[in-house]
Amino acid sequence: MSSRETNLLINEESMPAKRYNLFLRRRLMFQKNEQSKDSIFFRDGIRQIDFVLSYVDDLRKDAEIKAERRKEFEQNLRKSGLELEIEDKRDSEDGRTYFVKIHAPWEVLVTYAEVLGIKMPIKESDVPRNEDTPLTYMLSAVKLPASVKYPHPEYFTAQFSRHRQELFLIDDPSTFFPSSARNRIVYYILSRCPFGIEDGKKRFGIERLLNSSTYLAAYPLHDGQYWKPSEPPNPVNERYTLHQNWARFSFFYKEQPLDLIRNYFGEKIGIYFAFLGFYTEMLFIAAVVGLACFFYGLMSMQENLSSIEICDPEIGGKLIMCPLCDTLCDFWRLNSTCLASKFSHLFDNESTVFFAIFMGIWVTLFLEFWKQRQATLEYQWDLVDFEEEQQQLQLRPEFEAMCKHRKMNTVTKEMEPHMPLWNRIPWYVLSGATVTLWMTLVVACMVAVIVYRLSVFATFASFIQSEASLQPVRSFLTPQLTTALTGSCLNFIVILILNFFYEKISAWITKMEIPRTYQEYESSLTLKMFLFQFVNYYSSCFYVAFFKGKFVGYPGQYTYLFKTWRSEECDPGGCLIELTTQLTIIMTGKQICGNIKEAIFPLILNWWRRRKSRTNSEKLYSRWEQDHDLESFGHLGLFYEYLETVIQFGFVTLFVASFTLAPLLALMNNIIAIRVDAWKLTTQYRRPVAAKAHSIGVWQDILFGMAVLSVATNAFIVAFTSDIIPRVVYHYAYSINITHPLQGYVNNSLSIFLTADFPNHTLPVDKRDFTTCRYRDYRHPPDHTDKYLHNKQFWHVLAAKMTFIILMEHIVFLFKFLLAWMIPDVPKDVVDRIKREKLMTVKILHEFELNKLREDLGVQPSELQKHVMIEANKAKQAKRTI
Repeated sequence: MSSRETNLLINEESMPAKRYNLFLRRRLMFQKNEQSKDSIFFRDGIRQIDFVLSYVDDLRKDAEIKAERRKEFEQNLRKSGLELEIEDKRDSEDGRTYFVKIHAPWEVLVTYAEVLGIKMPIKESDVPRNEDTPLTYMLSAVKLPASVKYPHPEYFTAQFSRHRQELFLIDDPSTFFPSSARNRIVYYILSRCPFGIEDGKKRFGIERLLNSSTYLAAYPLHDGQYWKPSEPPNPVNERYTLHQNWARFSFFYKEQPLDLIRNYFGEKIGIYFAFLGFYTEMLFIAAVVGLACFFYGLMSMQENLSSIEICDPEIGGKLIMCPLCDTLCDFWRLNSTCLASKFSHLFDNESTVFFAIFMGIWVTLFLEFWKQRQATLEYQWDLVDFEEEQQQLQLRPEFEAMCKHRKMNTVTKEMEPHMPLWNRIPWYVLSGATVTLWMTLVVACMVAVIVYRLSVFATFASFIQSEASLQPVRSFLTPQLTTALTGSCLNFIVILILNFFYEKISAWITKMEIPRTYQEYESSLTLKMFLFQFVNYYSSCFYVAFFKGKFVGYPGQYTYLFKTWRSEECDPGGCLIELTTQLTIIMTGKQICGNIKEAIFPLILNWWRRRKSRTNSEKLYSRWEQDHDLESFGHLGLFYEYLETVIQFGFVTLFVASFTLAPLLALMNNIIAIRVDAWKLTTQYRRPVAAKAHSIGVWQDILFGMAVLSVATNAFIVAFTSDIIPRVVYHYAYSINITHPLQGYVNNSLSIFLTADFPNHTLPVDKRDFTTCRYRDYRHPPDHTDKYLHNKQFWHVLAAKMTFIILMEHIVFLFKFLLAWMIPDVPKDVVDRIKREKLMTVKILHEFELNKLREDLGVQPSELQKHVMIEANKAKQAKRTI
């Protein structure tokens, strides 16, 4: 390389450094003794703190080992170019914690920005933002100020290169890289920095040091206090801006400042809140339609002929029903379920079919429009080519440390760590066995709850009938409802207990599998957790919807669980109201417990940490100590947020035909959850390390799978759990009343049983003089030659149910495929913007290289331009010839 070229490169790299040095000299006026406790700078007031490590003196046997690890680790950090400043424990508020403050100088930032492929601005975009529509003006009340919604202009960007620094818009080197990019770069170095050789293996990574308690914590700093803006010389306090415009509950109706969230917390957290916000917006449509269906049921409740007949003393009062359990249960009159039949009509009416079909179409629209929204964010946040850039850069340090083998990467042609399959097989087998065992345990617990319901039903029945004080509520508090409520509450408690223990076990098993990348780790954990929680949360709902009351037999020939407990029967109006009860308790209980856990636990833990300090005020100790006393968000913090949202999505879609208010409950919960999550991230948690993500990952595949399954489940609920199909069959095939086609339906749906045919061991203790009793089924009467066998109407109803399932599934799937085909994954305007940005980026890079070449060769611009045009024309002519 010539001296001229060398000087050119030196000058090229020194220009931002010169500006940076001027900036530093301007800041030297800052006095050490005047440094604010809320400062995010080193003691010199110039170098910004990008990361903080904390530790305490350990008095145990391994104290020397930990001290040696820290010494080696910090030496290697300095060798990598990072600058460290240590705060002695005597200066800390508790008098025993050391803090290591880390600063990444310009040379480190530009080097690793190139390594990580970070895109930075090269020119302000000339593509205008989306124009306002009439709908935008109508929704102006929910809009945020433009300065908050769009904190920075849009730019054309390119992957940063330290050899092309003049290409980028570097106005101020200290603020060129946002704080999220700075802490991401520092964490990348920390996660790969060695700290010694132990047991013949090279040990490295901050995560290992945290796991061994060598360091207590490692975290980037918040910008400042969330309740007031920063004072100079600190930069703009984005934490305060987020708290004021996003984390306050009074802003529940406002849109989210997604660009600001992305700038502060990184793309991974930004895409989660974008998804949660979009899901909540779409829930509003489903909630309105579901509420309309609920009001339809409420308005038509008094006109429901089935309820009228059940409540009529001359009809329901004279229908004697067979005992619901052996020996202890007595005969009972149908009108005792009058109130339950009215409540059942709220959700079991004609609008149920419409809502089930609507939700099948809604879920398709939601997923298709989310793909469009996701593609828009990919463009806006410079993530279009993210996967290809970052795929090889996300090896987990634990994987690299455990690998003894190396293998040539077929793409990069470089040797990289490799773990043979046979080393993983034992852990895969153990993992599969563990998940299967726990899912079996869930089913066993569900069976135990069923046994509880069966065993206490008789007790409730006899107690409610004999207790005089329960006379006023006896019409509502039936044995069936009491058993269903207590069983659902018990089932919910069991769900919470099993979840608590399984979370710990699944995380450990996944870690033992030694996944290669963080993406593989999260995918493996996601599969385990989702399979378990799917069975845990939904198994009881599947039981009530598709199994309860379907295989009970008939009086005298009942089926028994474990040959001891008689199978549960549904209410004469069907099992839909019980499924609604079960769904309401589990869904509401989960949402309430989740919000309490997310809001109250961090608040209490942070209060307790501050209470142990010398003072009890955040205002009197340093920025790094304030953040140290906050809760850690952790690598899996976002994972559990997604899991909670997806489980809720299952409740909203899989069983929505039984509970039209499910979308409304989910909407109300999500409006609160967005602000709770925002509040805890800005006030109760340390700032998470920024991470990139271009989509919601494997959760999107899970949502698509649940969307397809929901069509089948809702079709089966309408057909087999609700009472709609039997009413339709009676209306068109068996009714003889033209004016009121459903008149007589209740009597028609109840078969007759001769009490003399009861086995002696099943007769009630208090024998009555009833010769017959009724039960819910379609069977021949006792005087028929085929007595108690299924009659022709049973087969008609069954055929109608199967026909309805086939028709509904085909109609909904047809709409789903048509919508998926009609709605493009990437909006046309985004495609045009991407093409425009690529064109402009190539043009800017070409002009930059051209100017640089001209300067190096000393060629006049006109001559060089003429030469380039000649070559371009030759290339075009060659293409035409071909």
